Amino acid sequence: MPRIFSGIQPSGELHIGNYLGAVKNWVVLQHEIESFICIVDLHAITLEYEPDALRRRTREMAVSLLAAGIDPTRATLFVQSRVPEHTELAWIFNTVTPLGELERQTQFKEKSARQESVNAGILNYPVLQAADISLYRADTVPVGEDQLQHLELSREIVRRWNNRFGEFFPEPRARLTPTRRIMGLDGQTKMSKSLGNTIGLMEERDAIWAKLRPAMTDPARVRRTDPGNPEICNIFHLHKAFSSPETVRHVDLQCRTAGWGCIECKQVLLDSMDRELAPIRTRGVELAGHPERVDQALGDGAQTAQRIASSTMTTVRERMGLT
Repeated sequence: MPRIFSGIQPSGELHIGNYLGAVKNWVVLQHEIESFICIVDLHAITLEYEPDALRRRTREMAVSLLAAGIDPTRATLFVQSRVPEHTELAWIFNTVTPLGELERQTQFKEKSARQESVNAGILNYPVLQAADISLYRADTVPVGEDQLQHLELSREIVRRWNNRFGEFFPEPRARLTPTRRIMGLDGQTKMSKSLGNTIGLMEERDAIWAKLRPAMTDPARVRRTDPGNPEICNIFHLHKAFSSPETVRHVDLQCRTAGWGCIECKQVLLDSMDRELAPIRTRGVELAGHPERVDQALGDGAQTAQRIASSTMTTVRERMGLT
C-alpha cells in the first residue's frame, strides 16, 4: 500500500508559509494515500531551547495542524519522541552512512559556517530524517525543492542497508509540493518566524491587515499611477494561493494598467485570506478550549505509529542479528 510520511518542526502556531507550502497539501493527500504526519520534536533539540517552550510549541503545532484540516481518523498524527524506535533506527542507519555524505549536505555546511561549535546532532540530522521515513516504510515524501538533497541521501542510506541485509525498505521518492516557496512579507527572504516576516494561521483579520498593509510590493510602483509587474510582486503570489482564478486575473490586469493601487490590491487579498483562514481560526479556538481532543488525537496517532514501528524494528533486528 502506498504510504506518505511528512514531518514538521514544533515551531508553535503555523504561519501561512507552512500552511501553503506543506500542510494544505497534506490535508488533500490524507484522503488519497495513507498518511503519517509527525511533529519532529527530536529534530528541534539540535539547537538550544527551553524545555517548557518546546512542550508549548509542540502542543500549539498539534492544534494548528488539526485546525488546518488534518483529520486524525484519516491520517496518523503523532509526536516523534513518543515512538522511541525513531532513534533506534537512526543509530542503525548511522552505521551504513558515509561521513563524507553528511558533511556534503548543504544545510550542514551552512549551519557549520555560522557556528563556532557544531554538535553531532546537526551533522546526523538527515540520518534521523531517513529513519523517520523508513520506520513506516513510506515510499513517498511530500517536500519542497530545498529538501531534495536530504531525501536523496535517505534513498542512498536505504539502498546501502538493503544491499547489506536484504531488500526491505522502499527507496522514498519525492512528491514536490504544488505551491512555490512562499516569500516573507519583506519580499526578500523565505517566510520565517525568526525573521518576523510571517502571518500566523490563527491571527485575527485586523492583525493580518496590520502586517499586510506595509508589506513589500513591486518596487517599480512608486506612485499609484505607475503600472506594475505582478510576477515580481509577492502580494500577487499570495493572491494566487488564496484568491479565486477570476480574482487573480483581475488583480493581474489592475496591476499592469495601474487601475488599482497597491493598497486596494492588498485589501482584496485580505478578503480572500480571511475567507479561507476564518474557519481555521474558529476550529483552533475550539480545540484550544478542549485540550482532551488534542490529547486523544496525538495518543491514538502514537499508538498506531508505535505498532508499525515495532513491527519494522522486529524485522530489522532479525536481519541484522540483533536478536
